[in-house]
Amino acid sequence: MLVHPQFDPVALQVGPLSIHWYGISYLAAFALFYVLARRRLKHPQFAGVQAPAPWSSRDVEDMLFWGVLGVIVGGRLGYCLFYKPAYYLAHPLQILAVWEGGMSFHGGLLGVLIAMALWSHRRQRPWFQVMDLVAPCVPLGLAFGRIGNFINGELWGRVASPDLPWAMVFPQSGSLVPRHPSELYEVLLEGVLLFVLLWLYARGPRRTGQVSGAFLLGYGVLRFVVEFFREPDAHLGLLALGLSMGQWLSVPMIVAGLLIWAWGSRQPR
Repeated sequence: MLVHPQFDPVALQVGPLSIHWYGISYLAAFALFYVLARRRLKHPQFAGVQAPAPWSSRDVEDMLFWGVLGVIVGGRLGYCLFYKPAYYLAHPLQILAVWEGGMSFHGGLLGVLIAMALWSHRRQRPWFQVMDLVAPCVPLGLAFGRIGNFINGELWGRVASPDLPWAMVFPQSGSLVPRHPSELYEVLLEGVLLFVLLWLYARGPRRTGQVSGAFLLGYGVLRFVVEFFREPDAHLGLLALGLSMGQWLSVPMIVAGLLIWAWGSRQPR
């Protein structure tokens, strides 16, 4: 069996300043978004847009700034509200301790949706057009976030068969039983696989809303599947119908993705 390498979560220490791998993974995700979004502007869906103005690199820079705020604020508040509301109500200052980990993708998604709604309103651009640009650029950034989780040795998987070649022992889990390295599953499925499928799909002349709907649907389904291999949060366990919190939060994503894609398929090109 493999054993988790027990990485030092601090990548660099300069006096009292600690630079964590988790923070570096977020910076890498934001940088990758910038590169991909600029390439996305060359796709047919955006290259010919003239109203209210042609898309430019400056738009990508502005969206990235707003998106970073949405990810950090929404991701942190989502984790506090969805997973540990009682603890953070009792210790409100701990909400600010982002460097200790504890970010929710579903909360981050809501934060980005709100941030992009505000940005699109300020720029008078259709919201779904903005989200169609953003959606294919997100999955690889999510992969970097999951790599950060793996380095931290958190969000490990459920108990696996010792015969599984890639079963891994996570000593920080408090036991030496083999587990699924679910963080790496998420890197491959919600990150790499979703990116490849969505990028190829988005390169064609799609209707408004179809790419956004495909992202929600794809992520929701893949996250729902991965949750069967991921250890539920100890303080929550499995909820109704034997599903985890991550699975229940993915259900509305799947439904919304289907509805948005169906709506988009009726829109003019």
